[in-house]
Amino acid sequence: MLASDSRKGRACARTSGLKFDTTEVVKSDSPLAGLVERLVKSYTADPRGHHIGRKFLPSRAETIEIIQLLLQLFFPGYFGRQNLSDETIRYHTGVLLESLREKLERQLGLCLCYAAELEAQATKSPPGLECCEADARSLTQTFLGRLPEIRVLVLTDVQAAFDGDPAASNLDEVILAYPGLLATTVYRVANEIYLMGVPLLPRIMTEWAHAQTGADIHPGANIGESFFIDHATGAVIGETTVIGRRVKLYQGVTLGARSVARDERGRVIRGTKRHPTVNDEVTIYANATVLGGETVLGEGSVIGGSTFVTESIPPHSQVALKPPELRVLPNEGVAAKKPSK
Repeated sequence: MLASDSRKGRACARTSGLKFDTTEVVKSDSPLAGLVERLVKSYTADPRGHHIGRKFLPSRAETIEIIQLLLQLFFPGYFGRQNLSDETIRYHTGVLLESLREKLERQLGLCLCYAAELEAQATKSPPGLECCEADARSLTQTFLGRLPEIRVLVLTDVQAAFDGDPAASNLDEVILAYPGLLATTVYRVANEIYLMGVPLLPRIMTEWAHAQTGADIHPGANIGESFFIDHATGAVIGETTVIGRRVKLYQGVTLGARSVARDERGRVIRGTKRHPTVNDEVTIYANATVLGGETVLGEGSVIGGSTFVTESIPPHSQVALKPPELRVLPNEGVAAKKPSK
């Protein structure tokens, strides 16, 4: 149940019902009184950037708690409780799942009600909303049922990171320390929820991972198994990117759009294929930029660092810049400062 309401028995979210008198907080002769009025007027004058008069919004804090619970379920003993045994793992998993189910159902319900509230405002229909509990419960059960399959996929990413980085000592180091794996793991979860049609929550998840790791993966991207972003920082993968199996990216790689399509009124056209397709076993080195929805990197290709690719590349090709000409000159300033013997 998402919330309780003494008059209706059930509601889609919790509301406090409290009313506040600003005179109890800021006295009329306070120097803050005028500032209060100016800020409130700014909220009324411009509807952007506030959520006043609306009820439903997911919690960023609880979304992060959901991610932490999922990390414990995917990697038991690495995150959260340690010293687990064959005797305790079943109970431990059950406790985690129950907590996850409760939090996820609540946040999915808030997201669904958020979308319904926006639609009601857009169509100017009555503000009363149908409760979203049943749909949230169904989606939660579907997602939880997919956890074993998601974990299998995540483990292919763990192995890909170990196989692709000679600096990795073992899988433990990859799981505990590699930012690329964290970004990919959160993406795997967010992508499942994104495909269910849930708004906001998937993007909150991947943007949290972006802040933690420096890797920006949109939850709408389609990424195959055994995926690895080495070093992670600065990598960008756009919403309509398609990536095959056993693909490796390095830091600073951008898989982006060439331009943003707009309609006759200048509004952004959404839902089109704007980002490239990367086929199986492609390697893209640091700071390469690959743009365009029609751009396809053929299977087994290697894209060199700092290249700029806006057209398709045949399979098993190598793309590289011409080597720059290096000039090595004596540092006359340093030479002048050397003491004479």
